[in-house]
Amino acid sequence: MSTADLVFTGGPVFTGDPARTRASSLAVTGERIVAVGHDEVRELVGPSTEVVDLTGKLLVPGFQDAHVHAVFGGVELAQCDLSGTTGADEYLRIVAGYAAAHPDLEWITGGGWSMESFAGGLPTRQLLDSVVPDRPVLLVNRDHHGSWANTRALELAGITADTPDPADGRIERDASGRPTGVLQEGASDLVSRLVPASTPADRVAGLLRAQELLHSLGITGWQDALLGEFSGKPDPSDAYLTAAQDGTLTARVTGALWWDRGRGAEQIPELLALREKSRHGRFRAGSVKIMQDGIAENFTAALTSPYLDGCGCATANSGMSFVDPAELRAHVTALDALDFQVHFHALGDRAVREALDAIEAAVAANGRRGNRHHLAHLQVVHPDDIARFARLGALANIQPLWAAHEPQMDELTIPFLGPERAAWQYPFGSLVRAGATLVAGSDWPVSSPDPLAGLHVAVNRALPGATDGRVFLPEQRIDLTTALGAYTAGSAHVNGHDDAGSLRPGHLADLVVLDRDILSGPPEEIADARVEQTFVGGVRVHGA
Repeated sequence: MSTADLVFTGGPVFTGDPARTRASSLAVTGERIVAVGHDEVRELVGPSTEVVDLTGKLLVPGFQDAHVHAVFGGVELAQCDLSGTTGADEYLRIVAGYAAAHPDLEWITGGGWSMESFAGGLPTRQLLDSVVPDRPVLLVNRDHHGSWANTRALELAGITADTPDPADGRIERDASGRPTGVLQEGASDLVSRLVPASTPADRVAGLLRAQELLHSLGITGWQDALLGEFSGKPDPSDAYLTAAQDGTLTARVTGALWWDRGRGAEQIPELLALREKSRHGRFRAGSVKIMQDGIAENFTAALTSPYLDGCGCATANSGMSFVDPAELRAHVTALDALDFQVHFHALGDRAVREALDAIEAAVAANGRRGNRHHLAHLQVVHPDDIARFARLGALANIQPLWAAHEPQMDELTIPFLGPERAAWQYPFGSLVRAGATLVAGSDWPVSSPDPLAGLHVAVNRALPGATDGRVFLPEQRIDLTTALGAYTAGSAHVNGHDDAGSLRPGHLADLVVLDRDILSGPPEEIADARVEQTFVGGVRVHGA
């Protein structure tokens, strides 16, 4: 009998395999698992076998992130980072310090500020002017659907009271019509197109910075949810190709090519060419990202009925559908026929319905081609549409960290949705009960990429460390085994890796060692766990 290269023993092992969910030992040869079981696996230990004694720590399949912006996130880590606080004064201190430390930068860029930090979710250009009056500043907010600019940046872009709103965005204005400094959705492009582009070296460095972080959190693969030129930012695909070709890309990456919402079917031949070009080693781009709406906090998520105002009365605004629904059905049908996966940004209930309608049209025209179309975010889902996910084979791509009480939810969302729609938010439990397949992602750098934090919220519907006892829509909680399946087998499935995501002989040895058995501990302590080691294809990419 041949011996294994790597053996884990002293379990527990969570396999994710319905036929054998728990084991205590696992063996790896090359990049594949060769045995899963108990004491009998030790027979594969030879003189050159590396033995990892789990000593009661939990071995799980490698996590995969089904919606992340790794290159952008890695680049932003080197810019002005506001993500560690929610204090307006602290934001200004950080911006001033960053500007002082980088006197040669033409622009001050970065982001991560939270809408909850400002009245109505809207900071002003004058605040930025108070710390950086002489250079342009452009800072994206935490969700990356809006930007905060100083006066100098607005001047360079020629944005005045007379500048019309673009079709896919909004310039926030004061009572006299003058721009306040906040640019929503496509309006950000008016300024961001002036920002000096990152270099190819910047993007490779950003990717490797992000990869190190993601591996440290147990993430072995992901779907990058935006490849292509967007908002003046260069296409990050070159970073993936460079890293794949020189061997520094250790993760398994699926890329989602950006659908330019200002164009139509004429871009499909370009996407075909990009798909063919963007394939090397562990990187491939076989998905197309269609952003169908915005976000609820700035009233651009597409709803089936209007938003409420601060007094609880209906407004005239139901949000934005960025692609005409009839055109969306035609485009998705054409993409499906070419075996593209479609990755929708669908946050409001109207956008969710329009995306499901498009998948239904594609299935009617083309039959079931197994392209694994998925809808990301799913903040508001009309109850009438819950059962359609399983019926159409549409995958529910959830970002669990958002399904909790926090100021942006309680102050900037629930009052403007009203009680009925607020109860339709992030319906994880309803989707599972209706037979939908869940896949999970983070949307980092919008929110933390830590899967353990996401698992915690999916199970508890409360943020790690929350002490107020409030649970956000408790009937939508899911059990830890289901949540783990979403972050492992579910996301591996949507990312096209059917031989990953569960631990069984013949599957890829993408593995994570946690410092404790979260399946045996209290659910309120899930986020206290830490990743000790991460392996991709049997090779250790994080840990001792």
